[in-house]
Amino acid sequence: MTRTVTVGLDGSAESRAAVEWAAREARLLGLPLKLVQVWEPVPAPMAQAPLLGAERQQYWTERIPRETAEGIRLRHPGVEVTAEQLSGRPADVLVSAAKDAELLVLGSRGLGGVGGFMVGSVGLSVVAHADRPVVFVRAGEQAADEHETDPVGIRSAAIPFRPVVLGLDIESPDDELIGFAFAAAARRSTSLRVVHGWNPPAYYAYGLPVDLEVQDALALRESTALTEVLRPWTEKFPETEVTEECPYGTPGNHLVDASREASLVVVGRRVRRGPLGAHIGSVTHAVLHHSTAPVAVVPHD
Repeated sequence: MTRTVTVGLDGSAESRAAVEWAAREARLLGLPLKLVQVWEPVPAPMAQAPLLGAERQQYWTERIPRETAEGIRLRHPGVEVTAEQLSGRPADVLVSAAKDAELLVLGSRGLGGVGGFMVGSVGLSVVAHADRPVVFVRAGEQAADEHETDPVGIRSAAIPFRPVVLGLDIESPDDELIGFAFAAAARRSTSLRVVHGWNPPAYYAYGLPVDLEVQDALALRESTALTEVLRPWTEKFPETEVTEECPYGTPGNHLVDASREASLVVVGRRVRRGPLGAHIGSVTHAVLHHSTAPVAVVPHD
């Protein structure tokens, strides 16, 4: 069965931005686009109220996905588009829909002047439980935002893409995460910027004065290890320019900084199958809430 690029649709500004991003990604991937609108049933007495009568229900369950699909076909010719209305708890339905998807795309409200996201409870629940990559797109995201500026400072989709940024923990690197980032950069014909933030081991960090020689030695060790982790991938994707960065300090902060010059930020989420259940790590959580570029969260063992 052919996988799809699946996107959650609710008619909001953030979901409209997510639909546009998903359509562009479907074209890059050469895959169909599926619009999924989730209708959460309301109690019968509420459904019969004047503001939630038959006409308004029909609008939400039929007009929005139908009109959105028609618009996508006009703006993105060549992309196969289908629309589906499903009923149930939004988080549960979207997690289920993601199982047959290449990736699931969701919208997220912007945080105003500083930029970044406001990821709601549905989005956090979906990303914590989905088995497929989930991409968050903030409200107001435009195609041109993912591209470089021309010589006079104008940003346009006709200009090459900004780099893809990958946040990588070299203590437990995962092929699915790294492969996703390399493939995303390759299909955009852009470079990959790999950021591995690190802190010294506890026995260096506590009770000892700062030793610049020790810090330099640790930095060299981290940099060498990162190069070795990436070596098979740079050989597999020889046309993708790779920049390796091993900054000292909190990884989430460095990734948020890097997002300002990125077309896409890729981070991982370790799948927990034990009694603790689903979990979103602190680095991924920070990037989800503060990145100014779309964020792809790739689950991995």
